Amino acid sequence: MRRLMLDGPRSLRWEDCPEPVIEQPWQALIRPVALATCDLDPAVLRGAFPLPGPFPFGHEGVAEVVAVGGEVRTVAVGDRVVVPFQISCGTCVPCVQGRTGNCANHPMMSSYGLGPMGGLEWGGLWADLARVPYADAMLVPLPPEIDPVAVASASDNIPDAFRAVGPQLAAAPGAEVLILGGPAASSIGLYAAGLAVALGASRTVYLDTDPERLAIAARLGAEPVEGAADARVGRFPITVEACGIPSALRAAINATSPDGVCTSVSVQREDVAFPLLAMYSRCCTFHTGRAHARRHIPQVLSLVASGAFDPSLVTTNVSTWDDSIDALLGTPIKLVVTK
Repeated sequence: MRRLMLDGPRSLRWEDCPEPVIEQPWQALIRPVALATCDLDPAVLRGAFPLPGPFPFGHEGVAEVVAVGGEVRTVAVGDRVVVPFQISCGTCVPCVQGRTGNCANHPMMSSYGLGPMGGLEWGGLWADLARVPYADAMLVPLPPEIDPVAVASASDNIPDAFRAVGPQLAAAPGAEVLILGGPAASSIGLYAAGLAVALGASRTVYLDTDPERLAIAARLGAEPVEGAADARVGRFPITVEACGIPSALRAAINATSPDGVCTSVSVQREDVAFPLLAMYSRCCTFHTGRAHARRHIPQVLSLVASGAFDPSLVTTNVSTWDDSIDALLGTPIKLVVTK
C-alpha cells in the first residue's frame, strides 16, 4: 500500500509500505474516505513549527471500516466513521472520565500522523489503510445524512473548537462570545464562531485582520470585526484565543468579563506574562491545552446532522487523493482530500 510521508518543510512523498493487519480482537482496519489538514499541518509544512521527519502524515479524517477483530461490537465492515486523532483505550480512568487525550495506557500525546510528538508506531491517516487499536472506544459512526467531506476535520479541529464554546454556552445559555482569530489556529477559530452561533450565543464577534477568514466568519453567522488581536471590542463572558501570539492571548484574557471563561486553542511556544491580578479581581477562568477530541465528536455530529452547523463553510480547498502533495504545499486554511 501507499502512505504519505513528511520529510520536513515543503517535503512530502509517497512511500510503499506493508499493509497493517489486525493484531488484537478489539482492533479494526480503516480506509480513508475524506482527509483534512489540521491547523498545525500548514505550519509544519512552512517550517514555522518544528516537527522533524520523516514520519507518516495525516491525522484528521472520515474512513470506511474494512475489517474488524472478533471482539468489536460498535462498528462493522462497511460503516463510515470519524477517526479521532488521539489514541484512547476507553477503559482507563482518564478515558472513562472523557479525558481521552490523556489515555493512561499509552505515552502522553499518542496520536496519528504527528511523528515523534505523537509516536511513530501509530502511523498516519494519509494512507491506503490504517489500524485503529481500540475500535469500540475510538471510532464514531457517521450518520448517513452527513457528507464525509463536510466533517473530515471532526477528528480534531472541530471538537477542539467545540470545547472552547460548547460547555461554556451550556453553563451560560445565550452568552456573548468573542473569538480572536489568526493564523495559528485559523480553522479552529472559525469553527468556534460557527458553533457559538449554532449553540445560541446572543452575539458572536470574530476579530481578525485576514479578509478571507473574516468573510468565512460572516458566512457562519458571526459578526466579523477587522482589527488587530489586541483591539478593544468590549468584554465578553466567553472568549477564545486562536491567534497564537502573546499579545492576542493577553487581549483575550483582558476582554473576558467578570466570572467569564477564556480558552486558548492555539499553541504558544513561549511563556506569556499573564495579567494575574486583573484575572483574580474579575474571577476570570483560563483554560489551555489539547482538546479531548473523542469526547465531543458525537455532539459535533449531532449539530451538523440537525443543520444547525455547517463546517464545510470553513473548507477552502477540496482536492483529490492523487493531487494531495500539490494541494498540501499550497497550505490553504482548510484542505479536504477525497479518496
